[in-house]
Amino acid sequence: MIEIIKTANISVKPADKKEILRYVGVRGEADESTLELLNECLKLVDGKLNYKLCYKRFSIKEIDNALDLGFTTVNSNSLKKRLCGYKQIVLFAATVGIELDRLISRYSAISPAKAHMLQAIGAERIEALCDAFEDTLRAEGLYISQRFSAGYGDLSIELQKDVFNALECSKNIGLALNESFLMIPTKSVTAIIGIKRI
Repeated sequence: MIEIIKTANISVKPADKKEILRYVGVRGEADESTLELLNECLKLVDGKLNYKLCYKRFSIKEIDNALDLGFTTVNSNSLKKRLCGYKQIVLFAATVGIELDRLISRYSAISPAKAHMLQAIGAERIEALCDAFEDTLRAEGLYISQRFSAGYGDLSIELQKDVFNALECSKNIGLALNESFLMIPTKSVTAIIGIKRI
């Protein structure tokens, strides 16, 4: 069964300003104008992010040189290494919604600096959502691996098709996949996490 988590069901930490500034490229202390821009952009996204996440658990096994993930079979040494010692995975997809993409698009034409800051906020927010989901898995008494996504190492980006089919991403959380296997909304993540009981 595919589990769907919406905003009310997951506790995402407040925006981490230092992390957002790191994404923008600020090293050390930010100047006053950069902090003003950050605060202005945080106000712009206030109430506009729509955190959604869906996931499903699968048993996995090695077959010859391949890895049966329960929803497809892959040949990826990188993923095999990451999942060494695990017998189950959680496959998940997460997004902060389309409104942020609309804001970024709007400000790209009139204020590239603002668009860049909004991109950084989106990157920090989707990571915060993924981290919050990992916290829910740990709260179940699970030991988890680091996230691993299609396109990392030798794991083909084309795996996205199978991920989208397995999780019914479009239906469940409104995610779409383009011909290049990139997600819309752009501030979205799909990933595999190895899980085992502590």
